[in-house]
Amino acid sequence: MKFKDFADHVKENYDFSMRDRYDLPDSELTFPGGAQARIEISGIENCSNLEEMVKEADKRDITVHRVISLVKGATLLDDAELRHFAEIGAENDLEILVNPCASRGWDEGRQYITEEGYVSGMRLRGHDAIYHYLREIHRCLEAGIRGFLVTDEGMLRVLNSLREDGVIPENVTYKVSVFAGHGTAAGGQLLQKYGADSFNPLGDMTLPMLSSIRQGGVDIPLDIYMSLVESMGGFQRFHEAADIARVAAPVYYKIEPGPSEGEMYNTWVDSRNPDFGDNLARDRVKMAQIILEWLDRASFDIEVNDYKEDLCVPEV
Repeated sequence: MKFKDFADHVKENYDFSMRDRYDLPDSELTFPGGAQARIEISGIENCSNLEEMVKEADKRDITVHRVISLVKGATLLDDAELRHFAEIGAENDLEILVNPCASRGWDEGRQYITEEGYVSGMRLRGHDAIYHYLREIHRCLEAGIRGFLVTDEGMLRVLNSLREDGVIPENVTYKVSVFAGHGTAAGGQLLQKYGADSFNPLGDMTLPMLSSIRQGGVDIPLDIYMSLVESMGGFQRFHEAADIARVAAPVYYKIEPGPSEGEMYNTWVDSRNPDFGDNLARDRVKMAQIILEWLDRASFDIEVNDYKEDLCVPEV
């Protein structure tokens, strides 16, 4: 078989292109309510951070749709704090997605924290980890949380089955993290099949790469880094906001500036500098405003609206 025949078979049977889409076709998909893009603020780690984010959004008249929170693990909030976190989200119509608990690096395993151990991935290690992960999911659900950040495709399949079986409420949302490391339509199709409601592709995806995902049979929203931590590249993509939404809609504009994941999400950062997370929360809302201002300057229209009926707002 010639490679052309091989490639034609893939294209005809797997619903994605063999090359990135340099032609950059418009995406015809939108969120419910018609928006092509929404705002996602990441790295909100405690109740104070969330309250400051809400105040700043009110001050700047910015609609925040989704909050990626407790990246270092919901485990680090006590029961009362977790309930209050959910209450703030519910009062302000915010989709709150939490990381139930940190996985590798927290347990007794040492491979992940070695210099090259990160290449082995952030998936769960051992079945005790599954047990504790599901215990934390249950605690979050009891507190009213209805959205979760997922880094392990195996757990995504389990969580989706629990949702389909009615063990987990049907309105619970799963977002697959950038830490799962997907950057193609092939990966996006897999996550969609296993129950992902959105996914965060690799942070450094070009417009043709994003277009190849959207045109490759992936219908769920893409969460696109617009501002990335220094340790992972530190880029800002504000000028590309309109083009990103045009080719990849529906997209969440993901905003997560900072020094590094390790510094922002360690267990003692709040004790060292209590204002650190609050200051970052306010800066992230400012960046959302900058993104929206660049949309206003675009030569074509991109819709961002206040529609929130489909969001997994906490139930308290």
